Amino acid sequence: MVYGICNLSIVPLRREATDASEMVNQVLFGESFEVLEKEKKWSKIKLHHDDYEGYIDNKQYEEISETLFNKLSQETQKYSGEYVDFITDTQNRLTTIPLGARLPLLENNAFAINDTRFSYDGAVFKEQLPKEALVKKAILFLNAPYLWGGRTPFGIDCSGFTQMVYRLCGFQLLRDAKEQATQGEVLSFIEESEAGDLAFFDNDEGNITHVGIIMKDYKIIHAHGKVRIDTLDHSGIYNVDLQKHTHKLRVIKKII
Repeated sequence: MVYGICNLSIVPLRREATDASEMVNQVLFGESFEVLEKEKKWSKIKLHHDDYEGYIDNKQYEEISETLFNKLSQETQKYSGEYVDFITDTQNRLTTIPLGARLPLLENNAFAINDTRFSYDGAVFKEQLPKEALVKKAILFLNAPYLWGGRTPFGIDCSGFTQMVYRLCGFQLLRDAKEQATQGEVLSFIEESEAGDLAFFDNDEGNITHVGIIMKDYKIIHAHGKVRIDTLDHSGIYNVDLQKHTHKLRVIKKII
């Protein structure tokens, strides 16, 4: 088995092995993965943190040993806590990294990927935070534009948003809304929910296609056009700007 790590700030993960293919996800700096297939230009990978699969350009990652991959898999993960920051290598070259990028094996403001050493002196998230921190971290993404497959404040989709918010608080969610809906405990009513719980919404065919984070006072923060705050009721999401319901409530889940 071949293993890899993302050594660039944000790399597209595509459905098929071509630049014209749909971006289904993003790989952030420091995230490791298994290389399932390697062709001349493209590799099919499976991300370690959520098992998501797709194609990445061979020029946009670095191979690592199985030993390093296993070490990364076992460590307490640390993430960048700045909207955007940079790391510096020993030749003083800068690499920008976004909020939630992984800082592999960070110790004393330094880490290495193979033979390249980096320094980083920004904020770091590394601990499991109390549940009430989820909404505070969600607010960091407020007004981020919607981007299919996105996972950063510069473009994010609904499940990428919930996944990254939970990550910054020390908890792991799967990638897509329908997968996240398999996690946690079902709540019967909105009144049973707490700030930080997840609400899922389905389409006319009954497929779960949207997710958001419940706030206090029947509010919800979610990515729809942008990361925004709307009203949540028993029917679904009521868009305060459009003055109508935009999403039909399917289920509420308590993750933590």
